[in-house]
Amino acid sequence: MAETNRIHDTRRWIRALPTLTGTPPPAPATFPATPAELFLDWLARAVDDAVVEPHVCALSTVDDAGLPDSRYLILKDVDTAGFWFSGSARSPKGVELQASPRAALAFYWRETGQQVRVRGTVSEGDESVRSRDFLERSVTARAVATASEQSRILTDPSEYDAAVSSAIEMFEGDPDHMSSDWRAWCLEPESVEFWQADSGRRHQRWLYRRDPEGLWTTSVLWP
Repeated sequence: MAETNRIHDTRRWIRALPTLTGTPPPAPATFPATPAELFLDWLARAVDDAVVEPHVCALSTVDDAGLPDSRYLILKDVDTAGFWFSGSARSPKGVELQASPRAALAFYWRETGQQVRVRGTVSEGDESVRSRDFLERSVTARAVATASEQSRILTDPSEYDAAVSSAIEMFEGDPDHMSSDWRAWCLEPESVEFWQADSGRRHQRWLYRRDPEGLWTTSVLWP
């Protein structure tokens, strides 16, 4: 707190922080037929360029009062259906997606100065998809997902430790046990925007949008 108090002009301090320090690759010469193809190209480039955790993204949802909510999570897959992520049906995102199955994902790769924004509807994967996702997790991760009363007030940490320990014992005895609350969700995109930074703010933006027939169109946007 004392350090913060010494910052007399917070706006000036924040604006002086370095921005747009990444080095974007050349702009796409051609655009694939689908945004998933371009996204996977960008993701592979991000991996090659040592972007830290490039599969981490922000998921935005809304609650039943229309109040937006965001959190970071790990992208699990990209296929012709859309962008996959997972979690507990009892979690805030699970409850919000049940009430309003529309969402957005945002990726930002600082090292390459790139951003991808995905907007669309969300559907649940079938039993085989969610089982595979859950069983690929470590025993501890499965135990935490099963035992945790996610986002509820925890008054006694020992209660959490005991619940997780009990769940670990259960999974060690029954490795194929499946949590009834686990979900695999697919965000089926209606639009996907690709953005590349420029230090002079002459950013580049390209938009994929799905037309009424389900085909993708591409546009160049003003920065």
